Amino acid sequence: MSKLYVFGIGGTGARVLKSLTLLMAAGVKINADEVAPIIIDPDLAAADLTRTIKLMQDYVKVRNSIDVDNASKNGFFNTKINMDIVPSGRIPVQNTKDVKFKDYIGLSWMVDEKGNENANHALVSMLFSEKNLESTMEVGFKGNPNIGSVVLNQFSFSDEYKAFESSVKQGDRVFVVSSIFGGTGASGFPLLVKELRKSKNKGENDLVRNVPIGAVTVLPYFDVKYKEDSEIDSTTFISKAKAALSYYDTNLTEVNSLYYIADSITKHYENSEGGDTQRNEAHFVELAAALAIVDFASQPDSSFQTVDGNVKNTTYKEFGIERESKSILFNDLCQITNQTIKKPMTQFLLFCKYLNEQISNSYRYQPWAKNHKFDDNFIKGQYFQSDLTGVKNAYLEWLSEMSSNSRAFSPYDLNAKKDVFALIKGESPAKVMSLKSNYDLFNDTLNDMQAKIKDNDSKVLHSFLELFYQATDKLVKSKFRL
Repeated sequence: MSKLYVFGIGGTGARVLKSLTLLMAAGVKINADEVAPIIIDPDLAAADLTRTIKLMQDYVKVRNSIDVDNASKNGFFNTKINMDIVPSGRIPVQNTKDVKFKDYIGLSWMVDEKGNENANHALVSMLFSEKNLESTMEVGFKGNPNIGSVVLNQFSFSDEYKAFESSVKQGDRVFVVSSIFGGTGASGFPLLVKELRKSKNKGENDLVRNVPIGAVTVLPYFDVKYKEDSEIDSTTFISKAKAALSYYDTNLTEVNSLYYIADSITKHYENSEGGDTQRNEAHFVELAAALAIVDFASQPDSSFQTVDGNVKNTTYKEFGIERESKSILFNDLCQITNQTIKKPMTQFLLFCKYLNEQISNSYRYQPWAKNHKFDDNFIKGQYFQSDLTGVKNAYLEWLSEMSSNSRAFSPYDLNAKKDVFALIKGESPAKVMSLKSNYDLFNDTLNDMQAKIKDNDSKVLHSFLELFYQATDKLVKSKFRL
């Protein structure tokens, strides 16, 4: 079974992993048997990190409650997320809590036998400013990749990283997500790639050393509000990105496929250095970065040639839209992007809207529910109320946040209720041969499809998702010609 390991470094890495998880929930296909997510971030309390891990855990619980085989026509949650290799979902960065950088590197010990500052002390003072040395690291490196490059060197000694190394098999791939304009991502990306390429992993024929590696480098796509006492200054984002790009061009030659993504339209986020206040609204750039992962997984093995840790040829890709717009609709995207996301995202949105707006009015009376034990025990049970509802809420919140961001991705009218099928902006739903409309038509479709669904007494959620996938598949084909 092929695995695609996705390393998300820093806050941007976590947010892109969230987008990828929601795309997979909707049924966007990944050319891998399973995806193994691994986050590297010292900021344990970061809201972007915690809600991504919670989402992935909910996804795993839902996925474990369904049967995926050749007979199943359900496409929701189609790809397995493997959180057994790194159960916590992250590689911890040790000894950063309540520790200043100068203490982490042992600056006070850099003295000679007489107690005078030695040459090492002088070198450190030349490389790092006083502000750097006094900086704490509990919430990350706050735009200082020079600090991150020192502290993150430890990750390869962790049990989690060793578990990853030992799990790599022939046919597996690695993808790395990071930003280039901050601290954690900009420093962690080259460190991780170089560690992978020097790995021996004896007994497995150097599989880690020669594993195909893809990466997306996220350039500046937002600003943060000025805050006098903050170490994060968005006016430096561009200069930091330029410096990092220059370094990557000269020194980062170990990646098989490197993707770039940025946006010139920016929104001023609240200035948070980390912790539970670091909760950025979802952005289309993060969705586009997740599509880089999908593209990388789809490439043939012949595209990647690595011998003894040396990459023979690196491909470079960028993401673009068909038409410039401050609020992107599906019509503004290129054909291949629409082919990848439009149908599954629309199907899953119909499913989520039904759960949000209609199911409580229907499940006690409609044949599709009564005939398949979708009763109070199921609707009020753990799998529905906690796990599935958690993913549903995250999906609707994700779409809502992207639609209000700048640049916005707003292809749906999320509040469409008079006609639930009038939800794709710029497109009129087709008329169908039925006297029913709106949720009455939805229920009719569920009732028509329910006879084809086999009950699974041990996994009722499997039958439920199978029914709704087939019903929404029929509806998007008839109403939207997808």
